[in-house]
Amino acid sequence: MTTKTTTITTQVEALRNRFTEEQLAPFLRLSERWHRKTKDGTYEAWSDAMVLQLLGWIDEDEPYWTFVAAHIYLHKLYEQHAKLRGVQAQEVYTTFPQNIEKYVAAGLYDELLMTKYTWAERTTLAQSIVPERDQLFTYIGLKTLTDRYVLRDYHNQQVELPQERFMIIAMTLMQDETENRLAKVQEAYWAMSQLYMTTATPTLANAGKTHGQLSSCFIDTVDDSLQGIYNSNTDVATLSKFGGGIGVYMGKIRSRGSAIRGFKGASSGVLPWIKQLNNTAVSVDQLGQRQGAIAVYLDVWHKDVLPFLDVKLNNGDERLRAHDIFTGLCLPDLFMEAVVAREDWYLFDPHEVREVMGFSLEDYYDEVRGQGSFRQRYQACVAHEELTRTVVPAIDIMKRIMRSQLETGVPFMFYRDEVNRKNPNKHKGMIYSSNLCTEIFQNMSPTTFDSVELEDGIIMTKHTAGDFVVCNLSSINLGRAVPANVLSRLIPIQVRMLDNVIDHNTIPVKQAEYTNQRYRGIGLGTFGWHHLLALEKIVWESEEAVAYADTLYEQIAYLTIQASQTLAKEKGAYPLFEGSEWQTGSYFDTRDYKSEAWLTLKEQVAKYGIRNGYVMAVAPNSSTAIIAGSTASIDPIFQKSYSEEKKDYKIPVTAPSLNEQTTWFYKSAYFIDQNWSVKQNAARARHIDQGISFNIYVQNTVKAKDLLQLHVNAWDSGIKTTYYVRSTSVELMDCHACES
Repeated sequence: MTTKTTTITTQVEALRNRFTEEQLAPFLRLSERWHRKTKDGTYEAWSDAMVLQLLGWIDEDEPYWTFVAAHIYLHKLYEQHAKLRGVQAQEVYTTFPQNIEKYVAAGLYDELLMTKYTWAERTTLAQSIVPERDQLFTYIGLKTLTDRYVLRDYHNQQVELPQERFMIIAMTLMQDETENRLAKVQEAYWAMSQLYMTTATPTLANAGKTHGQLSSCFIDTVDDSLQGIYNSNTDVATLSKFGGGIGVYMGKIRSRGSAIRGFKGASSGVLPWIKQLNNTAVSVDQLGQRQGAIAVYLDVWHKDVLPFLDVKLNNGDERLRAHDIFTGLCLPDLFMEAVVAREDWYLFDPHEVREVMGFSLEDYYDEVRGQGSFRQRYQACVAHEELTRTVVPAIDIMKRIMRSQLETGVPFMFYRDEVNRKNPNKHKGMIYSSNLCTEIFQNMSPTTFDSVELEDGIIMTKHTAGDFVVCNLSSINLGRAVPANVLSRLIPIQVRMLDNVIDHNTIPVKQAEYTNQRYRGIGLGTFGWHHLLALEKIVWESEEAVAYADTLYEQIAYLTIQASQTLAKEKGAYPLFEGSEWQTGSYFDTRDYKSEAWLTLKEQVAKYGIRNGYVMAVAPNSSTAIIAGSTASIDPIFQKSYSEEKKDYKIPVTAPSLNEQTTWFYKSAYFIDQNWSVKQNAARARHIDQGISFNIYVQNTVKAKDLLQLHVNAWDSGIKTTYYVRSTSVELMDCHACES
């Protein structure tokens, strides 16, 4: 018998240990079909075509075929790497220390992997690798990880195995830990390799390599000046080059027809600058893999809001279109109240407001639902006779919003009053908008130009750094971590990993680096919510699901805050802790945390501080959820079985853990009453200091009044943002930058 025949037999025997005889019966019946003899009596190896043919058997009745296919694909990887490394297939992971040396010398791995870790330490970590954990992957998960994230050489050949990717990430993030460093590396490896969590896409792809950065998304506030606009565009291009997704707030820029240096009617408004960002997104592609991803936010009271809402439509004047950016709308409570009451809404030029009124309207929000400083200043603008304005029925603006959403999926909805009311760092600033995926809310301010100086032939440009937001993300796999009861072990190491991203990342925009260090913001999130509900046999459209969301996310919030507080005792609180709602305790009071455990934690935070100014955010993470074999974010599934289609393959996929028990608890997003999703997110939002990438799913036959009611319910329930309106009539681009 040849080696190949022995290999296939070994595969079948290994599969017997993982599946019942009944499950394996179809595979064994087809064994002669797959193990065809050639003319010389040997057996053919499994080709990619054979694996894909095997995957064609995946359906709701036989979802385990994905693991069969993954096992075969994994063996193929081992054989390729064994040949490359000069060892037997079962020994490929033993060469991990040598692999580090080889690819550091080749300029592919960062030299820190050798300078920070001795040979003995690298050998110890190699012995900590558990190759059997490769068998946790589904076929699509394994293929996604190896196609997109593992290290490749200059000939685009894979030179890193899945468990090595996890260990390299752990080594990178724990390199400067001083106490029990190897134990912390091993703990981080445990968390990732067990698929209990995933890091964000930039960290997963770039940690330990010589290129790229580790943070997910960035948010810039554009100053109302020519210098500020062009500097912002340069910063956006720089971050896009290194794989970041960007949110851009343009609400401070004067509107079309506004005055420039006193000359009335001179300004062309925000649209030309949005088109410029659109060109940047297209031309500065992310490491040649995909075009840049930029979301632009504008206030609903801005005079340019109506053409802004049409910027992605497929009809109309192409000179006013920007099809490659995403739009977000910043909405005060007062506007939503006007929509409900069918009242008029007033549009103003922010520059004229500053000049005439002596304040910036966007700098205020309602401190209490129904009353506050924003509505006071808005009403003052309405009452001022010298201030020009455009009057539009609020419901007409809402109709334009929904029309765009059903055609393009956007604009995203950013409820600015609720966001700022729940901001734990309001003592140091204001939140104007969100990021590319609507889950990050941190203090923002524009970077302003000061001067240019020439000294000894050197030109020095000086700016005053604003708050340029950075998102550092990772997510818990609820479908694995909760059933395994590991949250109390998992979250502390996950928070430590995230905090270390801040120190080990190299951000090519200095004001972003400055903001990152001042607030030390992280975003611990989750995915696999629908997977978990199915495992727990909880129906999505039920009060039980709403109550479970409340209970589970309170537990996660407690453990996350506790972990950050423990880190503060060890390493110090974030620089702007004094005066924050973490320090005063009002963060806990406004969320009605009154149990003995919460009150004790509140005292500990006040005494020792908290390491991170922002701690939780739920990102979309669709691709990383695929790697971990679960469902995306807090979203319901599209359908129980579907095809994952990329440019070079099409692979059948089923919902995770699909069987005769769980199938009844998987319902397609497009057939779920979205009001139940709103209730769930309102329940979990109370426990999340930042936000949630919350999609609304509707069929293309949805009535306008029903979509309007969903938006009103979301706002009224205290949800801070909504992401895409995902209609069955449009195809939408997922956010890869914020995946975690």
